Amino acid sequence: MTAAAPVIAGGDPAWVAGARAVPEPRVFTDFGDFVQSSLPGLLRYGHALAGNPHDAADLVQTVLEKIGARWSYVRQKTGDPLAYTRRSMANAHVSRWRRTRRENLVADLPDTSQSAPADPFEHEPLWQALRNLPPRQRAVVVLRYYEGLSEAEIAEALGVSQGTVKSQASKAIASLRTKLKHGEGSAAG
Repeated sequence: MTAAAPVIAGGDPAWVAGARAVPEPRVFTDFGDFVQSSLPGLLRYGHALAGNPHDAADLVQTVLEKIGARWSYVRQKTGDPLAYTRRSMANAHVSRWRRTRRENLVADLPDTSQSAPADPFEHEPLWQALRNLPPRQRAVVVLRYYEGLSEAEIAEALGVSQGTVKSQASKAIASLRTKLKHGEGSAAG
């Protein structure tokens, strides 16, 4: 089970209640230092957003390319480059999802002989339920329960109001509870 599972099941881990302090944003002067120190967390965040490690790596790379080209602006104009990067990743993920959900007609069927390596979380009920959430709800859940950000920090990172964060989190948690309860009931029956 993941760290979010007790919250979804109705529990309240200590770090959700405020026991875990969110550190102050670190000041990065060099883009290379920023990437080196932030990359593991960004890849985990991307995996939670995209649902698999390959799309996560693509998402992180795309966003870091854009931020690297504008590093002086990002460093000077934003208070926290990591929050700016997370918001950019969430926006890029939603944009990619909107683009790819449209039907693309092709003349020939693609080759299906090669199979991709199996995702280790493929059969994890929480990851399956999280993967089925709408992108904005998934981003709110990941930022709140995986990254441990407050509602104000999530609102700032995603560019939405705190009320939107609360409503999206509430809808997501209700949906996850329903899906997990339904999944447990069908497995036991």
